[in-house]
Amino acid sequence: MRRWIVVGIAALLVAVTLPYLRSEAAPDLGLAKLAFGDPGPVGTTKRKVVPEALHKVDLAKIDVRGEVATAPAWGERTASLTVIPKYQRAANRLLREGAVAEGAIVMTDIKTGRVLVWSSYSAEAPLRDIASEAFAPAASIFKIVTGSALMENGLTPSTRECYRGGKSRIDDSDLLRDERRDKWCATLSEAMGRSLNVVFARHALDHLEKEELESIATRYGWGRDIPFDVPIEKSRYEFPEEANELAKVAAGFWHTTLSPFQGAFMATTIANGGEAVQLYIVDKVKDRDGDIYVGPTERHVLGRAVEEKTARAVTEMMEATVEKGTSFTTFHDRAGRAYLKETRVAGKTGTLEGKGYLFTWWVGFAPADDPQIALSVLVANRGDWRVKGTQVASDMLRVYFADKGVKGVTDPTGGSK
Repeated sequence: MRRWIVVGIAALLVAVTLPYLRSEAAPDLGLAKLAFGDPGPVGTTKRKVVPEALHKVDLAKIDVRGEVATAPAWGERTASLTVIPKYQRAANRLLREGAVAEGAIVMTDIKTGRVLVWSSYSAEAPLRDIASEAFAPAASIFKIVTGSALMENGLTPSTRECYRGGKSRIDDSDLLRDERRDKWCATLSEAMGRSLNVVFARHALDHLEKEELESIATRYGWGRDIPFDVPIEKSRYEFPEEANELAKVAAGFWHTTLSPFQGAFMATTIANGGEAVQLYIVDKVKDRDGDIYVGPTERHVLGRAVEEKTARAVTEMMEATVEKGTSFTTFHDRAGRAYLKETRVAGKTGTLEGKGYLFTWWVGFAPADDPQIALSVLVANRGDWRVKGTQVASDMLRVYFADKGVKGVTDPTGGSK
C-alpha cells in the first residue's frame, strides 16, 4: 500500500513539474532577445558635446540638392545622411505629383539597415516628419502579424478555408461556418494576396489567443520604442477580450496604428529571415570644429523576432499580393506584363477610411528570393484621389531596379535628376 502511495506522489510531482521543465527548454524567441531597450544610436561619438550629437536632427528638412543628403541638427550642426539623393528626389516627386494629402516613403538596405529613402510630404504646411508618425491605422498590414502568428501555431501558406462576405467589414455572422453559404475557398497565401478578411478572422478565432497575437505584434515593434537615430512615435494597439472582436482586429479592422518607419522595420525583419536589424539614417554629424558623430560601420542585430521558417512562409504569402492579389494591376501593365519581370516581390497592401482620410499602405521587399531593399509607403488621400500606396510602391521599386540596371525595367520618373 505504501509503495502505491509513493508511486502516486511521484507521478503527481512529474505532472506538476513537467510543464515548467518544458517551458524552460522551449526556445525563447520573445521580447527578452529583442534589444528594443538599448539606447538608440549604434554609431561612434567622436567628441563629447552638449546636447548629445544627434539632438534635434530634423528629417522633415532633408536637403538632396548636393551629392550627399543632409539635414539640420541642433544649433549650427549638420547631419550627413545615408539617404541616396536620386532615390529621395524620386520619392518626393512621386508623392508630390500623386497629389496626396499626406504621405511618406521609407526604403532600407536589407543587409546593413541603412535608410536609403526617408520622404515625408504634406499638401498643407507646416512640414512634418510623417515617416516617424504612427497616426494612421495599420489596416490590413496587420495581417502580416496574424499570418506570422498562425505560421508559428502550425498552419501553412496552403491551409485552406471556405468563406463568405467580409469584403469591407466583418459581421459576427460571417465568422460562423456554413457549408451551404461558404461558396468561395482560399489558401492562406491567397487570403494574404487578396486581403480576405473573413479567412484571417476565422483562423485567428480558431487558433490564436490574445497573448499569442500580442507577442508577435510586439516582436515586430508594436507599442515599443524601436531604436533609431531620431525619436519615433510608438505604434498603438488594443486587443479586445471578446473573441469575435479580437478576430476582427487580427484581420486588420481598427485598434492598431503604424508608422511608415515601423512598416520598413517589419519588412526588413522578415526579409532578414526573422532577424531584427537596427535601422539607421545618420552617417555623420559635424559642427564648426569637425565631426562629432560617425554612424555605424557594421550591421547591428537586435535579436530574433520570428523563426526563420515563419519568415519564409510569410514571404511566400506576401508574394501572392503582387502575383495575383491586390497589387497585381499596379505591378503589371494592361496586357498583364510585369514591370519587374525578372524580380519577385513580396508585399502587403492595406486600406482603411477614417479621420477624414482614405489611408492606403504598401509594405514589402524585393527581390523576395534574395532581398536587397525593404519599402514602406503610406498615402493618405482626401476626397478624389490620384494614386494609392501600391502604385507609389510599384513606381519606387522600378526607380531602384532601373538604377541597378535590371533588364527591362524603366524608371517611371525619368531619373529624377
